[in-house]
Amino acid sequence: MTSKNAFFALLSGFCLLFSVACKRQKIVKPTGEWNPPEVDTPVEGVDYFLPHIDLSHWKVTLPIGNPTEVEPPEILDYANNPVLKEFMYNDSTDGSLVFYTYPGASTTNSSYSRTELREQMVPGSNSTNWTFAQGGRMKGRLKLDAISNDASGKPHRTIIMQIHGRLTNAQRDMIGAIDNNAPPILKIYWDKGKVRVKTKVLKNPDASDTEILHTDAWGDDDGFNFSEVVNNEPFTLEIIASDGRLEVILNDSESVVYDDLSIQRWGVFENYFKAGNYLQTKDAGAFARVKYYELEV
Repeated sequence: MTSKNAFFALLSGFCLLFSVACKRQKIVKPTGEWNPPEVDTPVEGVDYFLPHIDLSHWKVTLPIGNPTEVEPPEILDYANNPVLKEFMYNDSTDGSLVFYTYPGASTTNSSYSRTELREQMVPGSNSTNWTFAQGGRMKGRLKLDAISNDASGKPHRTIIMQIHGRLTNAQRDMIGAIDNNAPPILKIYWDKGKVRVKTKVLKNPDASDTEILHTDAWGDDDGFNFSEVVNNEPFTLEIIASDGRLEVILNDSESVVYDDLSIQRWGVFENYFKAGNYLQTKDAGAFARVKYYELEV
């Protein structure tokens, strides 16, 4: 090869490398079940945004396996975890952590599937939780990015935040329960473009402290819809639990407060927060994609 030909070959190779390096990352938005795109190595001069979420005190449950759960410290490397990458991944174009789910595996006490975080005050352990007397707070900025429709053309719904109750080992043994499960005192839904809140109420206000430990002592309230329509736009949700009181705040402006007898009696339980995407349907082909930009407890 002459020196002239060698020079042009070298120049051609350099241009090819430069073209690849400057290629902007593309995020292909899925519809239904999908395989997320491979994430390119960050390139100088290209904007990449990451979510403001510390996962060191969260585990995640997936709609696969029995079901599959990933705890700290493994969850911290979610971007490189082959089990997680379909269901929990960064969208670096808008700085979100995406939770994708579809009907699949479910937990023991549910028939629906989820890609959902569960608070762990001690990383890797479910045994340490908080009471309303101790107080708890969670705040997140999120949006419903996409969701399937039912047979009538109406969008399915999904749970985006929860406070779940838990029996202590002593309470479990006292009532002869098979596990530590207690009802969720709070469920927050994305429902037809609005944020809907549901809590538990005692069926018998005069039930004893032992009787209220049983799941069947509790029923559902009528629910509350915030007036603001969020549709597929980002919004902020904050949950504040304190002794005998529970408040949910939408976009730092509209709030609903619960301080009735049922909330006061709920103080016997331990609790933990949940956040993510808990799809409320088993329809074939259903899916939901929820994006979290910020989450703190």
